[in-house]
Amino acid sequence: MSGFDRGPLGRILLDSPLSRAGYLYATAVGLTWGFLWSTGRIERRAGLTVFRGMPKATFGRGGSCVGGVYLTDQNVTDDVLEHEAVHKRQWQRYGMLFPLLYFLAGRDPLRNRFEIEAGLEKGGYR
Repeated sequence: MSGFDRGPLGRILLDSPLSRAGYLYATAVGLTWGFLWSTGRIERRAGLTVFRGMPKATFGRGGSCVGGVYLTDQNVTDDVLEHEAVHKRQWQRYGMLFPLLYFLAGRDPLRNRFEIEAGLEKGGYR
């Protein structure tokens, strides 16, 4: 845990009402995006709302977690959903800081701390 996590700013921004609001906003965006583009099955799994049948251009890599929503074409194994559930928890912890922090962590999943925390093997990166 860094000093930021334990400091006053961390208490305001992380696992707080502010981060919760950001998570809920992101979830609303994910739900809207999923309902607009999904042509497949919509279900609740691993604590996520999963939209299948998404066109490849509407999500990153094998799928994208936006708040409590997972957007994908058909990448819905139990391992992948367990990996994405960790990303959901990251959204809850960081709120709307999460996209910025994820970007700053880099595109290489093998070095991105959020992908490592979610489990590289379960995410299909190994």
